[in-house]
Amino acid sequence: MSNSWILFQCLGVVTVAVCYLHMVRSEIFTALVEMESVLETEAQIATDIRQYIHQEEERLEKLRSVADDYERHSREALLDTEKHLSNPVNAFLIVKRFTVDWEKVLDDIIRINSTEAFIQKVEERRESFPSKEDLEGVSMALMRLQDTYNLPAGRIAKGDIQGVKQSPVLSAEDCFLLGRSAYGSEDWYHTIDWMQTALSEWDHEINKTINKVEILDYLAYSLSMQGNIRHAYVLTNELLTLEPDHQRAQNNKQYYERMLDDEAKSQKRGEDADLPAIKNEQQLDSYRAGAEFKTYEKLCRGEDTNPTPKAHKLKCRYFDNNRTPGLILRPLKEERVWWRPALMLYHDIISDHEIEVAKKLAAPRLNRATVQNAKTGQLETAQYRISKSAWLKNEEHEVVKRISDRVGDMTGLNMNTAEELQVVNYGIGGHYEPHFDFARKSEENAFSVDSGNRVATILFYMSDVDAGGATVFPVIGAKVFPKKGTAVFWYNLFRNGEGDYDTRHAGCPVLAGSKWVSNKWLHERGQEQTRPCALDPNA
Repeated sequence: MSNSWILFQCLGVVTVAVCYLHMVRSEIFTALVEMESVLETEAQIATDIRQYIHQEEERLEKLRSVADDYERHSREALLDTEKHLSNPVNAFLIVKRFTVDWEKVLDDIIRINSTEAFIQKVEERRESFPSKEDLEGVSMALMRLQDTYNLPAGRIAKGDIQGVKQSPVLSAEDCFLLGRSAYGSEDWYHTIDWMQTALSEWDHEINKTINKVEILDYLAYSLSMQGNIRHAYVLTNELLTLEPDHQRAQNNKQYYERMLDDEAKSQKRGEDADLPAIKNEQQLDSYRAGAEFKTYEKLCRGEDTNPTPKAHKLKCRYFDNNRTPGLILRPLKEERVWWRPALMLYHDIISDHEIEVAKKLAAPRLNRATVQNAKTGQLETAQYRISKSAWLKNEEHEVVKRISDRVGDMTGLNMNTAEELQVVNYGIGGHYEPHFDFARKSEENAFSVDSGNRVATILFYMSDVDAGGATVFPVIGAKVFPKKGTAVFWYNLFRNGEGDYDTRHAGCPVLAGSKWVSNKWLHERGQEQTRPCALDPNA
Protein backbone atom coordinates (compact mmCIF):
# COMPACT_ATOMS: atom_id res chain seq x y z
CA MET A 1 0.00 0.00 0.00
CA SER A 2 1.49 3.39 -1.03
CA ASN A 3 1.91 6.48 1.17
CA SER A 4 -0.51 8.31 -1.11
CA TRP A 5 -3.17 5.72 -0.32
CA ILE A 6 -2.61 6.15 3.43
CA LEU A 7 -2.84 9.94 2.96
CA PHE A 8 -6.06 9.46 1.01
CA GLN A 9 -7.49 7.38 3.85
CA CYS A 10 -6.41 9.98 6.41
CA LEU A 11 -8.03 12.78 4.41
CA GLY A 12 -11.17 10.72 4.48
CA VAL A 13 -11.07 10.72 8.26
CA VAL A 14 -10.58 14.51 8.32
CA THR A 15 -13.38 15.10 5.82
CA VAL A 16 -15.87 13.04 7.77
CA ALA A 17 -14.98 14.85 11.01
CA VAL A 18 -15.22 18.33 9.45
CA CYS A 19 -18.51 17.57 7.71
CA TYR A 20 -19.94 16.33 10.95
CA LEU A 21 -18.80 19.51 12.71
CA HIS A 22 -20.36 21.67 10.00
CA MET A 23 -23.73 19.94 10.24
CA VAL A 24 -23.95 20.15 14.02
CA ARG A 25 -22.51 23.60 14.60
CA SER A 26 -23.40 25.59 11.46
CA GLU A 27 -23.36 29.02 13.25
CA ILE A 28 -20.13 28.75 15.23
CA PHE A 29 -18.76 31.88 13.55
CA THR A 30 -21.29 34.10 15.40
CA ALA A 31 -19.62 33.68 18.79
CA LEU A 32 -15.87 33.71 19.39
CA VAL A 33 -16.10 31.52 22.46
CA GLU A 34 -17.57 28.74 20.39
CA MET A 35 -14.58 28.85 18.05
CA GLU A 36 -12.53 27.31 20.86
CA SER A 37 -14.34 24.02 20.36
CA VAL A 38 -13.16 24.00 16.74
CA LEU A 39 -9.55 24.08 17.90
CA GLU A 40 -10.23 21.26 20.36
CA THR A 41 -11.81 19.24 17.56
CA GLU A 42 -8.77 19.93 15.38
CA ALA A 43 -6.54 18.43 18.09
CA GLN A 44 -8.82 15.40 18.33
CA ILE A 45 -8.68 14.95 14.54
CA ALA A 46 -4.88 15.03 14.66
CA THR A 47 -4.97 12.31 17.34
CA ASP A 48 -7.40 10.23 15.27
CA ILE A 49 -5.17 10.51 12.21
CA ARG A 50 -2.09 9.51 14.15
CA GLN A 51 -3.91 6.52 15.65
CA TYR A 52 -5.03 5.48 12.20
CA ILE A 53 -1.50 5.84 10.82
CA HIS A 54 -0.15 3.82 13.75
CA GLN A 55 -2.68 1.04 13.13
CA GLU A 56 -1.89 1.00 9.42
CA GLU A 57 1.86 0.90 10.10
CA GLU A 58 1.35 -2.03 12.45
CA ARG A 59 -0.75 -3.85 9.84
CA LEU A 60 1.74 -3.13 7.08
CA GLU A 61 4.58 -4.32 9.29
CA LYS A 62 2.73 -7.61 9.82
CA LEU A 63 2.15 -7.85 6.06
CA ARG A 64 5.84 -7.12 5.43
CA SER A 65 6.75 -9.87 7.89
CA VAL A 66 4.49 -12.34 6.04
CA ALA A 67 6.08 -11.39 2.71
CA ASP A 68 9.59 -11.80 4.17
CA ASP A 69 8.68 -15.21 5.60
CA TYR A 70 7.18 -16.44 2.30
CA GLU A 71 10.16 -15.14 0.35
CA ARG A 72 12.67 -16.83 2.69
CA HIS A 73 10.77 -20.14 2.76
CA SER A 74 10.29 -20.35 -1.01
CA ARG A 75 13.92 -19.38 -1.67
CA GLU A 76 15.20 -22.18 0.58
CA ALA A 77 12.70 -24.77 -0.69
CA LEU A 78 13.32 -24.00 -4.37
CA LEU A 79 17.04 -24.76 -4.00
CA ASP A 80 16.07 -28.45 -4.01
CA THR A 81 12.32 -28.77 -4.42
CA GLU A 82 12.20 -32.56 -4.56
CA LYS A 83 14.33 -32.96 -1.44
CA HIS A 84 12.28 -30.38 0.46
CA LEU A 85 8.90 -31.81 -0.47
CA SER A 86 9.99 -35.42 0.07
CA ASN A 87 10.17 -34.74 3.80
CA PRO A 88 6.67 -35.61 5.10
CA VAL A 89 6.83 -32.97 7.84
CA ASN A 90 7.75 -30.26 5.33
CA ALA A 91 4.88 -31.39 3.13
CA PHE A 92 2.43 -31.16 6.03
CA LEU A 93 3.68 -27.70 6.99
CA ILE A 94 3.36 -26.41 3.42
CA VAL A 95 -0.23 -27.61 3.14
CA LYS A 96 -0.98 -26.10 6.57
CA ARG A 97 0.69 -22.83 5.53
CA PHE A 98 -1.71 -22.38 2.63
CA THR A 99 -4.88 -23.56 4.36
CA VAL A 100 -5.11 -22.84 8.09
CA ASP A 101 -2.33 -20.22 8.26
CA TRP A 102 -3.39 -18.48 5.06
CA GLU A 103 -6.93 -17.94 6.33
CA LYS A 104 -5.46 -16.10 9.33
CA VAL A 105 -3.31 -13.91 7.10
CA LEU A 106 -6.27 -13.16 4.87
CA ASP A 107 -8.74 -12.36 7.65
CA ASP A 108 -6.43 -10.67 10.17
CA ILE A 109 -4.22 -8.62 7.84
CA ILE A 110 -5.08 -8.50 4.14
CA ARG A 111 -8.85 -7.97 4.17
CA ILE A 112 -8.54 -5.08 6.64
CA ASN A 113 -8.19 -1.81 4.71
CA SER A 114 -6.56 -3.31 1.60
CA THR A 115 -7.66 -2.17 -1.84
CA GLU A 116 -10.15 -4.33 -3.70
CA ALA A 117 -7.67 -4.81 -6.55
CA PHE A 118 -5.01 -6.17 -4.18
CA ILE A 119 -7.48 -8.49 -2.44
CA GLN A 120 -8.71 -9.79 -5.81
CA LYS A 121 -5.14 -10.43 -6.97
CA VAL A 122 -4.38 -12.37 -3.82
CA GLU A 123 -7.61 -14.35 -4.08
CA GLU A 124 -6.72 -15.37 -7.65
CA ARG A 125 -3.51 -16.96 -6.34
CA ARG A 126 -5.59 -19.31 -4.20
CA GLU A 127 -6.55 -21.39 -7.22
CA SER A 128 -3.20 -23.20 -6.98
CA PHE A 129 -3.33 -23.56 -3.19
CA PRO A 130 -3.94 -26.90 -1.46
CA SER A 131 -7.40 -27.43 0.01
CA LYS A 132 -8.60 -28.47 3.45
CA GLU A 133 -9.08 -31.95 1.99
CA ASP A 134 -5.37 -31.92 1.16
CA LEU A 135 -4.62 -31.01 4.78
CA GLU A 136 -6.69 -33.98 5.97
CA GLY A 137 -4.97 -36.22 3.42
CA VAL A 138 -1.43 -35.22 4.40
CA SER A 139 -2.32 -35.57 8.08
CA MET A 140 -3.60 -39.10 7.53
CA ALA A 141 -0.47 -39.91 5.52
CA LEU A 142 1.74 -38.77 8.37
CA MET A 143 -0.16 -41.04 10.76
CA ARG A 144 0.15 -43.94 8.32
CA LEU A 145 3.91 -43.44 8.45
CA GLN A 146 3.71 -43.37 12.24
CA ASP A 147 2.03 -46.77 12.34
CA THR A 148 4.14 -48.49 9.71
CA TYR A 149 7.50 -47.29 11.00
CA ASN A 150 6.71 -47.16 14.75
CA LEU A 151 7.20 -43.42 15.06
CA PRO A 152 5.65 -41.82 18.17
CA ALA A 153 4.22 -38.34 17.66
CA GLY A 154 6.79 -36.92 20.06
CA ARG A 155 9.68 -38.07 17.85
CA ILE A 156 8.15 -36.58 14.72
CA ALA A 157 7.48 -33.29 16.52
CA LYS A 158 11.15 -33.10 17.53
CA GLY A 159 12.26 -33.67 13.93
CA ASP A 160 13.53 -37.17 14.68
CA ILE A 161 12.52 -39.13 11.59
CA GLN A 162 14.40 -42.17 10.34
CA GLY A 163 16.41 -41.39 7.21
CA VAL A 164 15.65 -37.64 7.30
CA LYS A 165 18.32 -35.07 8.08
CA GLN A 166 17.38 -31.72 9.59
CA SER A 167 13.66 -32.34 9.69
CA PRO A 168 11.75 -29.30 10.99
CA VAL A 169 10.22 -29.37 14.45
CA LEU A 170 6.50 -28.95 14.98
CA SER A 171 4.84 -26.31 17.12
CA ALA A 172 2.08 -27.00 19.62
CA GLU A 173 -0.42 -25.71 17.05
CA ASP A 174 0.96 -28.05 14.36
CA CYS A 175 0.58 -31.04 16.70
CA PHE A 176 -2.90 -29.88 17.67
CA LEU A 177 -4.01 -29.74 14.02
CA LEU A 178 -2.76 -33.29 13.42
CA GLY A 179 -4.64 -34.45 16.50
CA ARG A 180 -7.76 -32.63 15.35
CA SER A 181 -7.57 -34.39 11.97
CA ALA A 182 -7.54 -37.73 13.76
CA TYR A 183 -10.39 -36.55 16.01
CA GLY A 184 -12.52 -35.79 12.96
CA SER A 185 -12.37 -39.45 11.92
CA GLU A 186 -12.90 -40.65 15.52
CA ASP A 187 -9.38 -42.00 15.61
CA TRP A 188 -8.94 -41.60 19.36
CA TYR A 189 -5.58 -43.41 19.39
CA HIS A 190 -3.82 -40.83 17.22
CA THR A 191 -5.82 -37.95 18.69
CA ILE A 192 -4.46 -38.73 22.16
CA ASP A 193 -0.92 -39.22 20.85
CA TRP A 194 -0.87 -35.87 19.06
CA MET A 195 -2.78 -33.89 21.69
CA GLN A 196 -0.42 -35.10 24.42
CA THR A 197 2.48 -34.05 22.22
CA ALA A 198 0.80 -30.67 21.61
CA LEU A 199 0.47 -30.21 25.38
CA SER A 200 4.13 -31.08 25.89
CA GLU A 201 5.22 -28.66 23.16
CA TRP A 202 2.95 -25.95 24.61
CA ASP A 203 4.66 -26.26 27.99
CA HIS A 204 8.04 -25.50 26.36
CA GLU A 205 6.93 -22.74 24.01
CA ILE A 206 7.91 -19.17 24.87
CA ASN A 207 5.62 -17.68 22.24
CA LYS A 208 2.46 -19.73 22.55
CA THR A 209 1.04 -20.87 19.22
CA ILE A 210 -2.34 -22.06 20.51
CA ASN A 211 -4.67 -21.68 23.46
CA LYS A 212 -4.08 -24.49 25.99
CA VAL A 213 -7.84 -24.70 26.54
CA GLU A 214 -8.32 -26.07 22.99
CA ILE A 215 -5.77 -28.83 23.55
CA LEU A 216 -7.27 -29.83 26.91
CA ASP A 217 -10.77 -29.90 25.41
CA TYR A 218 -9.91 -32.38 22.65
CA LEU A 219 -7.53 -34.43 24.78
CA ALA A 220 -9.97 -34.88 27.67
CA TYR A 221 -12.79 -36.06 25.44
CA SER A 222 -10.56 -38.44 23.48
CA LEU A 223 -9.23 -39.93 26.71
CA SER A 224 -12.78 -40.52 27.87
CA MET A 225 -13.60 -42.31 24.61
CA GLN A 226 -10.73 -44.72 25.32
CA GLY A 227 -12.09 -45.40 28.82
CA ASN A 228 -9.83 -43.00 30.74
CA ILE A 229 -12.62 -41.23 32.62
CA ARG A 230 -10.51 -40.14 35.60
CA HIS A 231 -7.87 -38.61 33.37
CA ALA A 232 -10.58 -36.84 31.37
CA TYR A 233 -12.08 -35.53 34.62
CA VAL A 234 -8.77 -34.11 35.85
CA LEU A 235 -8.03 -32.39 32.53
CA THR A 236 -11.55 -30.96 32.35
CA ASN A 237 -11.12 -29.46 35.81
CA GLU A 238 -7.84 -27.91 34.67
CA LEU A 239 -9.62 -26.52 31.60
CA LEU A 240 -12.32 -24.95 33.76
CA THR A 241 -9.75 -23.23 35.95
CA LEU A 242 -8.48 -21.53 32.79
CA GLU A 243 -11.92 -20.83 31.31
CA PRO A 244 -14.69 -21.25 33.90
CA ASP A 245 -17.50 -20.43 31.45
CA HIS A 246 -16.53 -23.14 28.92
CA GLN A 247 -19.97 -24.65 28.30
CA ARG A 248 -18.86 -27.95 26.74
CA ALA A 249 -16.37 -28.57 29.52
CA GLN A 250 -19.06 -27.91 32.13
CA ASN A 251 -21.36 -30.44 30.48
CA ASN A 252 -18.55 -32.97 30.08
CA LYS A 253 -17.62 -32.60 33.74
CA GLN A 254 -21.15 -33.49 34.79
CA TYR A 255 -21.05 -36.50 32.49
CA TYR A 256 -17.71 -37.70 33.90
CA GLU A 257 -19.02 -37.29 37.43
CA ARG A 258 -21.94 -39.56 36.62
CA MET A 259 -19.52 -42.09 35.15
CA LEU A 260 -17.47 -42.24 38.33
CA ASP A 261 -18.86 -43.96 41.38
CA ASP A 262 -18.89 -42.22 44.76
CA GLU A 263 -15.80 -43.96 46.06
CA ALA A 264 -13.75 -43.20 42.96
CA LYS A 265 -14.84 -39.57 43.05
CA SER A 266 -13.85 -39.11 46.69
CA GLN A 267 -10.48 -40.75 46.25
CA LYS A 268 -9.42 -39.71 42.80
CA ARG A 269 -11.15 -36.52 41.80
CA GLY A 270 -8.41 -34.03 41.09
CA GLU A 271 -5.64 -36.29 42.44
CA ASP A 272 -3.68 -36.89 39.25
CA ALA A 273 -0.67 -38.34 41.11
CA ASP A 274 -2.63 -41.53 41.76
CA LEU A 275 -4.13 -41.81 38.31
CA PRO A 276 -3.76 -45.19 36.59
CA ALA A 277 -1.77 -45.53 33.38
CA ILE A 278 -3.55 -44.19 30.32
CA LYS A 279 -5.23 -46.81 28.16
CA ASN A 280 -4.80 -46.03 24.48
CA GLU A 281 -5.12 -49.14 22.39
CA GLN A 282 -5.40 -48.63 18.66
CA GLN A 283 -8.68 -49.84 17.21
CA LEU A 284 -7.91 -51.76 14.02
CA ASP A 285 -10.15 -53.60 11.60
CA SER A 286 -9.76 -57.36 11.35
CA TYR A 287 -7.37 -57.15 8.40
CA ARG A 288 -5.00 -54.59 9.92
CA ALA A 289 -4.99 -56.51 13.18
CA GLY A 290 -4.21 -59.73 11.31
CA ALA A 291 -0.96 -61.59 10.73
CA GLU A 292 -0.45 -60.56 7.09
CA PHE A 293 -0.63 -56.84 7.76
CA LYS A 294 1.68 -57.12 10.76
CA THR A 295 4.17 -59.01 8.59
CA TYR A 296 3.84 -56.39 5.87
CA GLU A 297 4.68 -53.60 8.34
CA LYS A 298 7.66 -55.51 9.75
CA LEU A 299 9.06 -56.05 6.28
CA CYS A 300 8.59 -52.37 5.48
CA ARG A 301 10.72 -51.56 8.52
CA GLY A 302 13.43 -53.86 7.19
CA GLU A 303 12.83 -56.61 9.73
CA ASP A 304 13.27 -60.26 8.79
CA THR A 305 10.15 -62.40 9.17
CA ASN A 306 11.30 -65.63 7.50
CA PRO A 307 14.74 -67.17 6.96
CA THR A 308 15.90 -66.92 3.34
CA PRO A 309 15.50 -70.40 1.82
CA LYS A 310 18.44 -71.81 -0.17
CA ALA A 311 20.40 -68.63 0.44
CA HIS A 312 23.58 -70.42 -0.68
CA LYS A 313 22.08 -70.85 -4.17
CA LEU A 314 21.27 -67.16 -4.65
CA LYS A 315 23.88 -65.85 -7.06
CA CYS A 316 24.72 -63.00 -9.41
CA ARG A 317 25.65 -63.46 -13.05
CA TYR A 318 25.90 -61.76 -16.41
CA PHE A 319 22.87 -62.89 -18.41
CA ASP A 320 22.31 -62.78 -22.19
CA ASN A 321 19.21 -65.07 -22.26
CA ASN A 322 20.68 -67.71 -24.56
CA ARG A 323 22.59 -65.19 -26.65
CA THR A 324 19.65 -62.97 -27.46
CA PRO A 325 20.96 -60.50 -30.10
CA GLY A 326 20.15 -57.43 -28.07
CA LEU A 327 22.07 -58.76 -25.07
CA ILE A 328 25.19 -60.38 -26.58
CA LEU A 329 27.31 -57.24 -26.47
CA ARG A 330 25.68 -55.91 -23.31
CA PRO A 331 24.59 -58.76 -21.05
CA LEU A 332 22.37 -57.97 -18.06
CA LYS A 333 23.57 -57.90 -14.46
CA GLU A 334 21.18 -60.44 -12.93
CA GLU A 335 20.84 -61.26 -9.22
CA ARG A 336 18.50 -63.88 -7.82
CA VAL A 337 17.24 -62.46 -4.50
CA TRP A 338 14.69 -65.20 -3.67
CA TRP A 339 14.54 -68.83 -4.63
CA ARG A 340 10.86 -69.61 -5.07
CA PRO A 341 9.02 -67.80 -6.37
CA ALA A 342 12.07 -66.68 -8.29
CA LEU A 343 12.65 -62.96 -7.74
CA MET A 344 15.22 -61.69 -10.21
CA LEU A 345 16.84 -58.29 -9.64
CA TYR A 346 18.48 -56.60 -12.64
CA HIS A 347 21.07 -53.90 -11.99
CA ASP A 348 21.65 -50.88 -14.27
CA ILE A 349 18.77 -52.07 -16.45
CA ILE A 350 17.46 -48.56 -17.21
CA SER A 351 19.58 -45.45 -17.76
CA ASP A 352 19.22 -42.01 -16.16
CA HIS A 353 18.32 -40.59 -19.58
CA GLU A 354 15.57 -43.16 -20.10
CA ILE A 355 14.24 -42.47 -16.62
CA GLU A 356 14.08 -38.73 -17.19
CA VAL A 357 12.32 -39.15 -20.54
CA ALA A 358 9.72 -41.46 -19.02
CA LYS A 359 9.13 -39.10 -16.09
CA LYS A 360 8.86 -36.09 -18.40
CA LEU A 361 6.31 -37.85 -20.61
CA ALA A 362 4.27 -39.05 -17.64
CA ALA A 363 4.31 -35.94 -15.42
CA PRO A 364 1.64 -33.88 -17.26
CA ARG A 365 -0.92 -36.71 -17.14
CA LEU A 366 -0.36 -38.22 -13.71
CA ASN A 367 -3.72 -39.14 -12.20
CA ARG A 368 -4.72 -40.89 -9.00
CA ALA A 369 -3.89 -44.58 -9.45
CA THR A 370 -6.85 -46.95 -9.62
CA VAL A 371 -7.55 -50.58 -8.82
CA GLN A 372 -9.98 -52.97 -10.42
CA ASN A 373 -13.16 -53.73 -8.50
CA ALA A 374 -13.27 -57.52 -8.14
CA LYS A 375 -17.07 -57.60 -8.51
CA THR A 376 -17.73 -55.04 -11.26
CA GLY A 377 -14.43 -55.04 -13.14
CA GLN A 378 -14.51 -51.22 -13.05
CA LEU A 379 -11.44 -49.14 -12.20
CA GLU A 380 -11.74 -47.05 -9.05
CA THR A 381 -9.56 -45.29 -6.46
CA ALA A 382 -8.94 -46.95 -3.10
CA GLN A 383 -7.36 -45.97 0.22
CA TYR A 384 -5.07 -48.99 0.10
CA ARG A 385 -3.39 -47.59 -3.03
CA ILE A 386 -2.19 -43.99 -2.75
CA SER A 387 -0.16 -42.83 -5.74
CA LYS A 388 -0.48 -41.18 -9.15
CA SER A 389 0.18 -42.91 -12.43
CA ALA A 390 0.26 -42.43 -16.18
CA TRP A 391 0.45 -44.86 -19.10
CA LEU A 392 2.92 -44.57 -21.97
CA LYS A 393 2.52 -46.20 -25.39
CA ASN A 394 5.50 -47.57 -27.36
CA GLU A 395 4.80 -45.26 -30.26
CA GLU A 396 4.97 -42.12 -28.10
CA HIS A 397 8.75 -42.11 -27.85
CA GLU A 398 11.68 -44.24 -28.89
CA VAL A 399 12.71 -44.59 -25.23
CA VAL A 400 9.38 -46.19 -24.30
CA LYS A 401 9.74 -48.62 -27.22
CA ARG A 402 13.34 -49.36 -26.23
CA ILE A 403 12.32 -50.24 -22.64
CA SER A 404 9.61 -52.56 -23.93
CA ASP A 405 12.03 -54.28 -26.33
CA ARG A 406 14.54 -54.74 -23.51
CA VAL A 407 11.89 -56.47 -21.37
CA GLY A 408 11.22 -58.81 -24.27
CA ASP A 409 14.93 -59.57 -24.62
CA MET A 410 15.46 -60.24 -20.92
CA THR A 411 12.37 -62.42 -20.44
CA GLY A 412 12.10 -64.03 -23.85
CA LEU A 413 8.36 -63.35 -23.67
CA ASN A 414 6.10 -62.00 -26.41
CA MET A 415 5.42 -58.30 -25.83
CA ASN A 416 2.47 -57.97 -28.22
CA THR A 417 -0.09 -58.58 -25.46
CA ALA A 418 1.82 -56.67 -22.77
CA GLU A 419 0.20 -53.63 -21.16
CA GLU A 420 1.53 -50.13 -21.72
CA LEU A 421 4.36 -48.86 -19.53
CA GLN A 422 2.84 -47.56 -16.32
CA VAL A 423 4.79 -44.77 -14.61
CA VAL A 424 3.94 -44.21 -10.95
CA ASN A 425 4.88 -41.50 -8.46
CA TYR A 426 4.25 -42.06 -4.77
CA GLY A 427 3.58 -38.94 -2.72
CA ILE A 428 3.56 -38.36 1.04
CA GLY A 429 3.03 -41.72 2.70
CA GLY A 430 2.27 -43.18 -0.74
CA HIS A 431 1.76 -46.94 -0.65
CA TYR A 432 0.06 -49.96 -2.17
CA GLU A 433 -1.04 -52.52 0.40
CA PRO A 434 -0.68 -56.30 -0.19
CA HIS A 435 -2.27 -57.42 -3.46
CA PHE A 436 -1.92 -59.80 -6.40
CA ASP A 437 -1.05 -58.68 -9.90
CA PHE A 438 -2.90 -61.62 -11.46
CA ALA A 439 -6.67 -62.02 -11.50
CA ARG A 440 -8.23 -64.75 -9.38
CA LYS A 441 -10.85 -67.05 -10.84
CA SER A 442 -13.61 -65.10 -9.09
CA GLU A 443 -12.60 -61.96 -11.03
CA GLU A 444 -14.12 -62.92 -14.37
CA ASN A 445 -14.08 -59.42 -15.85
CA ALA A 446 -10.48 -58.57 -14.99
CA PHE A 447 -8.81 -59.11 -18.38
CA SER A 448 -9.97 -59.77 -21.91
CA VAL A 449 -9.90 -63.26 -23.41
CA ASP A 450 -7.58 -61.95 -26.13
CA SER A 451 -4.79 -61.14 -23.67
CA GLY A 452 -5.40 -63.58 -20.82
CA ASN A 453 -4.14 -63.20 -17.28
CA ARG A 454 -1.01 -61.35 -16.17
CA VAL A 455 1.71 -63.96 -16.46
CA ALA A 456 4.61 -61.81 -15.26
CA THR A 457 5.55 -58.45 -13.74
CA ILE A 458 8.63 -56.30 -14.13
CA LEU A 459 9.01 -53.30 -11.84
CA PHE A 460 11.61 -50.62 -12.62
CA TYR A 461 12.93 -48.38 -9.82
CA MET A 462 13.35 -44.89 -11.26
CA SER A 463 14.61 -43.14 -8.12
CA ASP A 464 16.47 -43.77 -4.91
CA VAL A 465 14.35 -43.42 -1.78
CA ASP A 466 15.82 -42.00 1.42
CA ALA A 467 13.67 -44.15 3.71
CA GLY A 468 10.81 -46.60 3.21
CA GLY A 469 9.20 -47.47 -0.10
CA ALA A 470 10.32 -51.11 -0.26
CA THR A 471 8.55 -53.76 -2.33
CA VAL A 472 7.72 -56.59 0.08
CA PHE A 473 6.24 -60.06 -0.22
CA PRO A 474 4.46 -60.87 3.08
CA VAL A 475 3.75 -64.54 2.35
CA ILE A 476 7.39 -65.49 1.78
CA GLY A 477 9.10 -62.69 3.73
CA ALA A 478 11.08 -61.20 0.84
CA LYS A 479 11.83 -57.49 0.51
CA VAL A 480 13.45 -55.37 -2.20
CA PHE A 481 14.45 -51.78 -1.48
CA PRO A 482 14.39 -49.18 -4.28
CA LYS A 483 17.66 -48.46 -6.05
CA LYS A 484 17.61 -46.20 -9.06
CA GLY A 485 18.24 -48.05 -12.32
CA THR A 486 17.33 -51.53 -11.05
CA ALA A 487 14.29 -53.70 -11.80
CA VAL A 488 12.73 -56.74 -10.16
CA PHE A 489 11.00 -59.45 -12.20
CA TRP A 490 8.77 -62.38 -11.24
CA TYR A 491 6.19 -64.74 -12.72
CA ASN A 492 2.65 -64.38 -11.37
CA LEU A 493 1.37 -67.65 -12.86
CA PHE A 494 2.60 -71.22 -12.74
CA ARG A 495 3.07 -72.99 -16.06
CA ASN A 496 -0.33 -74.65 -15.63
CA GLY A 497 -1.99 -71.22 -15.60
CA GLU A 498 -2.79 -71.20 -11.88
CA GLY A 499 -1.91 -68.10 -9.89
CA ASP A 500 1.12 -68.20 -7.61
CA TYR A 501 -0.26 -66.90 -4.32
CA ASP A 502 3.24 -66.52 -2.90
CA THR A 503 3.71 -63.51 -5.21
CA ARG A 504 1.33 -61.41 -3.10
CA HIS A 505 3.25 -58.16 -2.65
CA ALA A 506 3.00 -54.54 -1.53
CA GLY A 507 4.60 -51.13 -1.97
CA CYS A 508 5.54 -49.78 1.47
CA PRO A 509 4.77 -46.17 2.44
CA VAL A 510 7.47 -43.71 1.45
CA LEU A 511 8.86 -42.31 4.70
CA ALA A 512 11.30 -39.86 3.14
CA GLY A 513 12.21 -39.17 -0.46
CA SER A 514 10.39 -39.36 -3.76
CA LYS A 515 9.58 -42.76 -5.20
CA TRP A 516 9.23 -43.15 -8.94
CA VAL A 517 8.65 -46.59 -10.46
CA SER A 518 7.43 -47.95 -13.76
CA ASN A 519 6.17 -51.39 -14.62
CA LYS A 520 5.14 -53.65 -17.46
CA TRP A 521 2.58 -56.41 -17.04
CA LEU A 522 2.99 -59.26 -19.50
CA HIS A 523 -0.01 -61.45 -20.40
CA GLU A 524 -0.59 -65.15 -21.18
CA ARG A 525 -1.58 -64.88 -24.81
CA GLY A 526 1.35 -65.11 -27.21
CA GLN A 527 3.51 -67.05 -24.77
CA GLU A 528 2.49 -70.49 -26.05
CA GLN A 529 5.90 -71.03 -27.68
CA THR A 530 8.11 -69.03 -25.33
CA ARG A 531 6.64 -70.39 -22.09
CA PRO A 532 4.66 -73.53 -22.92
CA CYS A 533 1.96 -74.79 -20.56
CA ALA A 534 2.68 -77.74 -18.26
CA LEU A 535 0.54 -79.78 -15.87
CA ASP A 536 3.24 -79.60 -13.21
CA PRO A 537 3.13 -76.07 -11.74
CA ASN A 538 6.80 -76.32 -10.81
CA ALA A 539 7.97 -77.36 -14.28
